Amino acid sequence: MNQWHLQLAARALDFGGLVLHATEGIWGLACDPHNEVAVARLLTLKGRSVNKGLIVIGSDTACFRAELTDLEAPRRSRVEASWPGAVTWVVPNVQFPYWITGGRRTVAIRVPGHAQARGLSRVFGGPLVSTSANRSGRGVARNAWQARLRF
Repeated sequence: MNQWHLQLAARALDFGGLVLHATEGIWGLACDPHNEVAVARLLTLKGRSVNKGLIVIGSDTACFRAELTDLEAPRRSRVEASWPGAVTWVVPNVQFPYWITGGRRTVAIRVPGHAQARGLSRVFGGPLVSTSANRSGRGVARNAWQARLRF
């Protein structure tokens, strides 16, 4: 995905769209975490309950400044040292609505190791929901062709 594609994808996200994107090992389905309608569409498409919560990705640690600020220094250092990478952390939630957390006081966050996923968040201008590009309980998409077939 080149810069032009990232800009088109970010524009779709701005208007409440869903976007398929590459991640470290599988393909993901992204949307704006603050757009309740977009998240509801994503959950319906996947057949996933809002109670399960969703992972949120960002382009860098600044996307999660609110969540990282109150972490104890050793834990914050471990989190920041693991990114970018395929490590998701569950931390106290500050900025995300219940439809992201599943009603919990925590949220799952990550700065992915995949440049395209980080680039999508960067061009969008903030964190994104990123969940596996599959229907709940079905096999994950490992390439663009499989992702398109599933959706």
